[in-house]
Amino acid sequence: MGAVGPLQLVLIAVVALLLFGGRGRISSIMGDMAKGIRSFRTGLRDDEAGKKAVSDDDMVNITPETEKSKTTD
Repeated sequence: MGAVGPLQLVLIAVVALLLFGGRGRISSIMGDMAKGIRSFRTGLRDDEAGKKAVSDDDMVNITPETEKSKTTD
């Protein structure tokens, strides 16, 4: 159980190369993710700034009126 074979060493080398090698793939992926999160936050902030207070004149009553003239005999 304690011995490390050649296949395990190759696998460890491949994983290490993917994580740390290849011109900073992981750092570029994390940088792109950070840019996406930053743009999402600014988009949320812009939406909140674009909202204005609603006055009573802007309100629309959409509730249906009940028929008061309906009589039951």
